[in-house]
Amino acid sequence: MKAKENYSGFKGVFKFALNVITWTALIILILLALFLAYYTINNKLYERKGEKFEPFVSLYTIVSGSMEPNINIYDVVVSKKVKSPNEIKVGDVITFVSTSSLSKGLTVTHRVIEVVKTDLGVAYRTQGDNNLSPDTAPAEFDNVIGKVILRIPKLGKVQEFLSKKGGWLIAIIIPALFIIVSDILKIFKLVGVKNKINEINKKDEKIKKEREKIESIRKEVLRKKLNLNTHEAFIEPIVTKKKTRVVVAFDPKEKIKRENYQKERRNYQKRRRR
Repeated sequence: MKAKENYSGFKGVFKFALNVITWTALIILILLALFLAYYTINNKLYERKGEKFEPFVSLYTIVSGSMEPNINIYDVVVSKKVKSPNEIKVGDVITFVSTSSLSKGLTVTHRVIEVVKTDLGVAYRTQGDNNLSPDTAPAEFDNVIGKVILRIPKLGKVQEFLSKKGGWLIAIIIPALFIIVSDILKIFKLVGVKNKINEINKKDEKIKKEREKIESIRKEVLRKKLNLNTHEAFIEPIVTKKKTRVVVAFDPKEKIKRENYQKERRNYQKRRRR
């Protein structure tokens, strides 16, 4: 049966917190790796077809304060791809490729303040929550990457750390080393427990053999005392304790004294009644 982890005391709380942080970081890294693998593979497939890959869900790190205080710098927004222009309404936050003169070609995340129709189709006038004026050019539906469905605060700092030299290496090596060291310590612990069990089993076996040897010697001594033939079946004698009976001696003089006492007592009681 596997022993339960003991998280009592300061060391136990620290160990529990470290385990939670390590496994959380590992799970995040695995999810990011899967997402990157999905994005890379699909991007390559679409390039071979001569088409532009548009993922169903995209993640973008905010690097300006145009959407503060609702969306801050280093927040990560999750944008879901939209299939129809009718899915976007006034008040929605969208991520799109800008055609404005100041941010042409950049990916921008702003709020829709008006839905307009142009010769090219439906377009959206956008403005940052922290900006004093709307964007100079509306966002065409074909340039819309997706509608923001989730904001993850400050996750962009993790991305910035991982993008630095050695960031990925540290993020992978530290959790991996912790898990490896933890597993090695568990193996040593199991080996120690196994050795202790083997020692206890050896001691029990030794004690059992000694008892059997003593019992064999005792039976041999009894056999010699009773002058039994070694070829005959040996029956160990049964020893019982004798009960001791207590005998009380009877004194005739005591009986006479007792009768005289009772007689005098009866006479005394008669005199008192008179």
